[in-house]
Amino acid sequence: MKIKTKITLGVGLLFLMIVILSVISAVYISKQKSDTQKILTANYNSLEYSKNMMLALDKISADATQIQTFRKNLALESRNITEIGEKDSYQDAVAHFENFLKTRNPESEKLIRNDLAEIMRLNMNAIVQKSDKAIATAQTATTWVISLGTICFIIAFTLLFNLPDNIARPIRELTESIKQIASGNYHERVHFRGSAEFEDLANSFNSMAEKLDEYQSSSLSKQLMDKKRVEMLISNMHDPVIGLDEKNQINFINDEALKISGLVREELIGKTAPEIAVNNDLLRELLRNAALEEKSEAPMKIFADNKESYFEQEIIPISIIPTGETEKKDAGKVILLRNITAYKELDFAKTNFIATVSHELKTPISSMKMGTQLLKNEKFGMLNEQQKELLRSIEEDGERLLDITGELLNLSQAESGNIRLNFTDCNVSALVNAAISNNAVIAENKEIEILTDFRTRESDTVKADFDKTVWVLNNFLTNAIKHSGAGQKIIISTERIKDKVRFSVQDFGKGIDPKYHSRIFDRYFQVPEDYLSGTGLGLAISKNFIEKQGGEIGLESEINKGSTFWMML
Repeated sequence: MKIKTKITLGVGLLFLMIVILSVISAVYISKQKSDTQKILTANYNSLEYSKNMMLALDKISADATQIQTFRKNLALESRNITEIGEKDSYQDAVAHFENFLKTRNPESEKLIRNDLAEIMRLNMNAIVQKSDKAIATAQTATTWVISLGTICFIIAFTLLFNLPDNIARPIRELTESIKQIASGNYHERVHFRGSAEFEDLANSFNSMAEKLDEYQSSSLSKQLMDKKRVEMLISNMHDPVIGLDEKNQINFINDEALKISGLVREELIGKTAPEIAVNNDLLRELLRNAALEEKSEAPMKIFADNKESYFEQEIIPISIIPTGETEKKDAGKVILLRNITAYKELDFAKTNFIATVSHELKTPISSMKMGTQLLKNEKFGMLNEQQKELLRSIEEDGERLLDITGELLNLSQAESGNIRLNFTDCNVSALVNAAISNNAVIAENKEIEILTDFRTRESDTVKADFDKTVWVLNNFLTNAIKHSGAGQKIIISTERIKDKVRFSVQDFGKGIDPKYHSRIFDRYFQVPEDYLSGTGLGLAISKNFIEKQGGEIGLESEINKGSTFWMML
């Protein structure tokens, strides 16, 4: 609990008890005053009036003016009748007095005196009762005042002995600890419990002591040596490295980074990275990627030392936990460029090799196909059934080899960037119909119905290469037919989404396990459970074709619910 809360609660409770004590005292004093006033007003005056009437009655024989005195006090008494039975006595006194004035009978005078005596008796009894009530009220007030006063005393006594110690003890301990720190004992720590303010103060003090201890324990020469060791390590790295602090100032940059960026180390002093990037395209691109804090998938091509080099950029955020604290703080980031030129050159060599081999294979494979066609011609002689079966097998293998070499050529063109795209305004319906026409015979042979669902207008077009786009749709359709059972349906749909058109090919086959979705467009990848023949290149080539046209490609599939391959242009 905070010390402020303790003081507020203690003093507030004491204040509340004092207010209650004051209110109760005022109430009972007022009540006692009221009781006293009632005795004086209601009873004492009646006694006074009765006494005056007795005296007037004594002198009435000798002094006729005493009759007026009697009547006056009798009238005052009529307005001060407060007790039970007093009214009856008053009325009797009035009747007896009137009779006395007429008859002057001593008997009437005696009755008057009896009536007045009864009034005095009633008021005297009332005075005694009200006096007892006032005494009881005073006793109750005394009890309440003593009880509340005792509680106030206990609270005040508790505050007097505990509160100063609760405040002074931590201050005393803190003072002693500060003296220890001042004398060089940086291992000193303080621990306060029970008060949030003093706990925060203790934590701040301990953090300061820990930092002072760390500072004292460290050696400046050792720090300098460690700093130089790190600088030499970074400087001798073969990959470009740039270090930025939390304010985007360049903390370090090695020679490789200076070489590829064209920067001079002296020009970096006192400047932030954004200021330098204004006149440096490479640094501007690196900072843009660093701000996004994501690794770029495409390698960066940089021309330096009269040659092209390829680099992969990686952003490494740096977070530290300051001494004595528990939360991480941003301390900047490191931009690392990995030189992958050698791997890229090997990849180019592989692509060129595949392209060359594929191109060289197309001619003999085409010759093989032509030879099989000639052999099938009966003009050159009749073939028996075994020879026809062998010829059919050769023809199928030749067709498959020709398809593979065609796919390898397409892939090598896409990877090398030599693919030629002829962009035109392609009618959406024409693209779909062309793909359906190319696969109609295959679908019919398997008794598969191809349905269309056009949610686009008949005049809608996309900016694309007609042949390459139809090739992708062909690939989608071929795969759908291959993985659909006889009698099933395939749905080709088109849908306009803002300024783009989405083409979808949906089948109702066994579907693709979600764990393979991320790899389905990789080169040579085939679903392990899929026992159908294929090269694993069709979807990879499709992805290249669509992305080269600035589009998107994807898959939606669940086990036993079929698959939907889509592209967006």
